[in-house]
Amino acid sequence: MSHALTGGENRAAMGAFQLPHLAVPARMTLAQGRPQAGTIFLAARVPQHDGPETPLEMLNRPEPFFPFRPADTGDVLLVARSQTVALAVQHGPIADPDRLSAAKELRFELVLSNGTSITGHAQVELPEHHSRILDYLNAGAAPFIALSSHDSTHFVNRAHVVFARPQD
Repeated sequence: MSHALTGGENRAAMGAFQLPHLAVPARMTLAQGRPQAGTIFLAARVPQHDGPETPLEMLNRPEPFFPFRPADTGDVLLVARSQTVALAVQHGPIADPDRLSAAKELRFELVLSNGTSITGHAQVELPEHHSRILDYLNAGAAPFIALSSHDSTHFVNRAHVVFARPQD
């Protein structure tokens, strides 16, 4: 006796097992093409800390693809992280202002493989004698780093950085 689910029943059953997520407006730039507005999806809870997953945590997951819903079509695309040059989101509230005030601010420009550049600052928590821009760019194995501009945080794929230029 077969108990196979129909397409609709299967989707409904699978929906019951999905983890809650948050839809966050973002602007994605791929290796091919122009920046595209849309939505990324973040886990509502993560084991590492209280609160939802951050865009940086989502981008630095080990899985090679992530879902993105372009604003113009509404279809969900499964985007290769390796082909993602940068992803920008508007600034949200500061999660830990005390921690932020203890961090060192580095100001620099990143020139990217697609010919664009992003200028901004990064708040870094590195050892005192290893807190240069070079140290920040080389710290850790995670593929994406964060650079904040006046209104957005840009999550940039290190593999698409051609060079960095310090700013005063």
